[in-house]
Amino acid sequence: MIVAAISFGAGFLGSLLGLGDGIIVVPALTLLLHIDIRLAIGASIISVIATSSGAAAAYVRDHLANLRVAMFLELGTTSGAITGAWLAGILHPRWLFISFGLILGYSAVAMLSGRHVAAQERPDPTTLARRLNLHASYFDDARGMEVAYEPARPTLGLGLMYIAGIVSGLLGIGSGALKVPAMDLAMKLPIKVSTATSNFMIGVTAAASAGLYFTRGQIDPFIAAPVAAGVLAGAFSGSKTLGRISSRAVRVAFVIVLLLVSVQMLVHGVRG
Repeated sequence: MIVAAISFGAGFLGSLLGLGDGIIVVPALTLLLHIDIRLAIGASIISVIATSSGAAAAYVRDHLANLRVAMFLELGTTSGAITGAWLAGILHPRWLFISFGLILGYSAVAMLSGRHVAAQERPDPTTLARRLNLHASYFDDARGMEVAYEPARPTLGLGLMYIAGIVSGLLGIGSGALKVPAMDLAMKLPIKVSTATSNFMIGVTAAASAGLYFTRGQIDPFIAAPVAAGVLAGAFSGSKTLGRISSRAVRVAFVIVLLLVSVQMLVHGVRG
C-alpha cells in the first residue's frame, strides 16, 4: 500500500510535468524503503510504460502532444535507451546515484535560467522542420486561446534525445528530466507541448530497454506490480490537470521537483 501510494503521487507529477514517474519512484524506493537501486530501476522501467499509457491518450486527444515531433525524436531515444540499459549492467550502484543527481541538477538549472526571453518570441523554423511538417497548434485552456508553434533546431533535439535515451536505459527514469528541457530550450517548443510530448515518448523509450532488465532478473513483480498500478492511476489524474494550469506553474513545479530529488540522490551517492 505504501508503494502504491507513493507511486500514485509519482504518476500524477510524472504525467503533469512530462518527467516519467521514475524520477520520484526510484528515489522513494531506494531512500525510503531501502530497495536495491537496480530493482528500483527495473520497477521504474515498467511503471514508466504505465505512466505513458495513462497520460498519452489524453494528451493526443487534446492535441498537446506533437506526434510528428515525438516519432522523429524517438529515433534518438530508443537507440540511446538500449545503450544505457547495457551500461547499467556494468556500473556500480553508487555511480548510478551520482549520475542521477547530476543530471537532474543540470536540468533544473537549465530550465530555471535558460528561457528569460519572452515566451512569445518565435524561433526561425528550419528547412528540416518544414519538410517534416513539425509545426502544430493547441488550445490553451488556461489562456483561453489557440497557440501555434513551430520547432527550431530539430537535429540538435535529436542528438540530445540520444543522450536522454542513454539516461533512461541507465537510470530507469523515462528521461523526461532531459527530454523536456531539450524540447523546451533547444527546440523552443511551448512548455505544455514539451511535457505532453515527453509523456508520449517515455513509454517507447522505456520499452526499448525493458528487455535487458528482464533478462538480468532485475524486474521483481512484487515491486513492479504495485508501482505500475499506482502510477497508472496517478497518470490519469495528472493528464486531466495539465491543460487547466498556467505554463509558469508547470515550469516552477518542474524545477522544484528536480532540485529536491537531485540533492537527495547526490547525498546518497556520495555517502554510499
